[in-house]
Amino acid sequence: MIVKRVLMVMALIVLMTVQGVAAVPSPTEQLRGAVDRIIELLRDNGQPEDEVLQEITRLVRSKFDFVAMSQSTLGVNWRHATREQQQRFVRLFSQLLEDTYRERVAAYSYGDEYVEYVGERILGSRAEVQTIIVANKNIPVAYRMRLRGEEWLVYDVVIEEVSLVGNYRGSYARIIQNEGFDGLLSRMEERIRELAKSDGTKPAESDAP
Repeated sequence: MIVKRVLMVMALIVLMTVQGVAAVPSPTEQLRGAVDRIIELLRDNGQPEDEVLQEITRLVRSKFDFVAMSQSTLGVNWRHATREQQQRFVRLFSQLLEDTYRERVAAYSYGDEYVEYVGERILGSRAEVQTIIVANKNIPVAYRMRLRGEEWLVYDVVIEEVSLVGNYRGSYARIIQNEGFDGLLSRMEERIRELAKSDGTKPAESDAP
């Protein structure tokens, strides 16, 4: 009798877990909403550019886990940094990614380009969504995501087999080795100022998210 009750409880727990997971939209579904909206914004030539860029920034912030990206980018150096340095790095890294993205977006015009969602792999709380930007040249883009509560958030982007996080990790590690963590932060601030000058925007405040 006791064994039977235990088995019934275990079965109930498993059923509730499966139902809970099933209730969460898939990573592809959650990603598609933000990416399709970005493409839609880029096609709308009648909307002021600053409003378009602001909306794109909001969408990126809503789907990217910048803390996880920062930790992965720094690797072991994250653990060696002080809490203040970690927080400052997350703020600067978030701003740098947004500004870099804005600079690249400004260099392209959008017409018939669209995104195909060609695959999805889920392993526990991690997932990868494979997409292709269909344009003059098809560009494969994979989004690596993790489940936080009921949200799938991006922690790395792989464009044409080049990892965004991996690309930064190598260069940042070399700077830290040669100039220390504060040297890296100074370089990031300088790069943000350069990007601000190139597109005519003001540099972000020091407490920008």
